[in-house]
Amino acid sequence: MTYNFDNRTVITLDAGGTNFVFSAIQGNEYKVEPITLPSLSDRLDDCLANLVKGFSMVIDKLDEKPVAISFAFPGPADYPNGIIGGYLPNFPSFRDGVALGPFLQEKFGIPVFINNDGDLFVYGEAMSGVLPEINNRLREKGSKKQYHNLLGYTLGTGFGFGFAVDGKLHIGDNSCVEIFCLRNKFYPNVIMEASVSIAAIKRVYGELSSNINHGLEPKDIFEIAEGIKEGDRDSAIASFARLGEAAGDAMATSASLIDGLVVIGGGLTGARKYIYPALINEMRSKISTFGGEPVNRVQTEVFDLDDPEGFDQFAKDKEVLIDIYGTTKKVSYDPFKRIGVITSKIGASRAIALGAYAFALNKIDHI
Repeated sequence: MTYNFDNRTVITLDAGGTNFVFSAIQGNEYKVEPITLPSLSDRLDDCLANLVKGFSMVIDKLDEKPVAISFAFPGPADYPNGIIGGYLPNFPSFRDGVALGPFLQEKFGIPVFINNDGDLFVYGEAMSGVLPEINNRLREKGSKKQYHNLLGYTLGTGFGFGFAVDGKLHIGDNSCVEIFCLRNKFYPNVIMEASVSIAAIKRVYGELSSNINHGLEPKDIFEIAEGIKEGDRDSAIASFARLGEAAGDAMATSASLIDGLVVIGGGLTGARKYIYPALINEMRSKISTFGGEPVNRVQTEVFDLDDPEGFDQFAKDKEVLIDIYGTTKKVSYDPFKRIGVITSKIGASRAIALGAYAFALNKIDHI
């Protein structure tokens, strides 16, 4: 289902620890220019006041009444009930629990939907991003293969994850689908996010370059890798490759369990040329049985779908005819099991907004 031509309007929010960015979407297009207010996340009263102010400013710019408010909020929550609470580094005033959804619904008198940003990212990509794009490209290539499952990962301040199946967002029984806390390949007693994040790039570059007080950001380290900024180029390249290897390890685990295409978004994808080779290689790697027999980490072939040649190979069906035992009949099937990894083309922020829009309309349509 697509909402490209839907005339209903949904108010959205990009909720960060520093700023709130408010907008509205109609027919998968932004209806008003974004409005930015400070989040004031360490002062609950001021934070909630700015949320009400921002949503009110958007409503005042609309010609019609919005049908819902829908947005992502970082951190643990009881999302179906709109309760935010728990360990929230960027929103310390919410740690004791805040009934944010019910509060906003009381204020504005319309449904309020809150989800994890990783969930809405993958849902936006499943409904209006890479999933329909890849299926269209496969049809254009003459392939009969179509995909229904999508795994989404965000590489940035943290390591986010979500997945969608047959046009539905998987939330889980506790609205707690997470990947950041998987076991770290390099440090088995440390969470995966410690090696897949902005902080990881900075730390590993410092370790490899023997300059732990370098004060550089990932953009600087990328420019060093590109040779346009002075620094230790080998260490810069290796820091992104290390992140790719760790992320690939986590993705091999989840792709083995869910079996679907993989989309990656977030600020660090700007360094994909240094991240993806190690990431893809890790997903293609082997492990062994106790007898020493090598086994593929992922029981499907893994392709880089950003690479035109890789996509061409991915799109080639390998249909064969086999006999139906005891008859003269034959059936055809394609034994070529494959998945692909692709970078978001619309960007994580837009994908999250489109996911929030689609989620709200889908919920309203099925009430």
